[in-house]
Amino acid sequence: MPSSSATGANPLPLNSVVSILASMFCFAVVDALAKTVALQYPANEVTFFRMLFGLVPAVAMCCRGRISLAERLANIDVKGQTLRALTLLGASGFFFAGLPYVPLGEAVALAYSETLIVILLAPLILKERWTASGVAAALVGFCGVLLVVRPGGGPSSWLGPTFLLLSAFFGALSIVQIKRIRSTDDSATTVLFFTLVGTFVTGFTLVVSWRTPSVEALLIMALLGAFATAGQLLMTVAFRQADTGKLAPYNYTSIVWAALFGYVIWGETIQPLSFAGIALIVGSAIAVAVRRKDKEGPLA
Repeated sequence: MPSSSATGANPLPLNSVVSILASMFCFAVVDALAKTVALQYPANEVTFFRMLFGLVPAVAMCCRGRISLAERLANIDVKGQTLRALTLLGASGFFFAGLPYVPLGEAVALAYSETLIVILLAPLILKERWTASGVAAALVGFCGVLLVVRPGGGPSSWLGPTFLLLSAFFGALSIVQIKRIRSTDDSATTVLFFTLVGTFVTGFTLVVSWRTPSVEALLIMALLGAFATAGQLLMTVAFRQADTGKLAPYNYTSIVWAALFGYVIWGETIQPLSFAGIALIVGSAIAVAVRRKDKEGPLA
């Protein structure tokens, strides 16, 4: 492989680094806010309000630029976007359901195992080929998952990790589905469609499980929606100016923030075995992202 000096590779733009770090902070705030209300309200209700309060900034994001909102919706890849929205909605719902049972830092780390699941799903869905290095990275990462979960406890100790691993599975499906969406659907359109579908679907579930929220809880869930949309916007800005593989190590700073929030707010601590497991998950996921970037080359 030619050296970076030979290829004239550009250094990672500072704006992209700042944007991805700010994005990860926003997502960690979302997770902390979600856990605050998930301890008191059903996961479907938390997901509904996260979507509902995210609609306004999502619409505002789509109204910017040369393409009108009507044009975006008229030309959207409905089938591809619907499948992506439903899988990502499943990831969000299961994540919120698992938050009350697991320390926040560990919960976020388990959710990030979606990168490893993508390695197993991509050949089955996208007809990509398995590689020895990819499978090895996945196995290392899943060893990390076992260290975080530490099987052997009672049913209650399994509940949270099970929800979070289901979240990772659906998150992986949504990542794979992104590659199958028409390239004409930009990030703003994708975010808006997901938020619309999420609000509609979770709205129907409220007849099954509902607890009237307090004013304080509504304010928290409004902030949750705002920070989630802000995080998506900042991530879009970061990825427009830099390769995904180069930014991969910065993605996992959200685990640090989540662990800090968990310690300050709920007095949660991460045990040495869990810390080792998180290191294996993050390390293997970064290796996968960097190797994929090297294989695919710079983004256009």
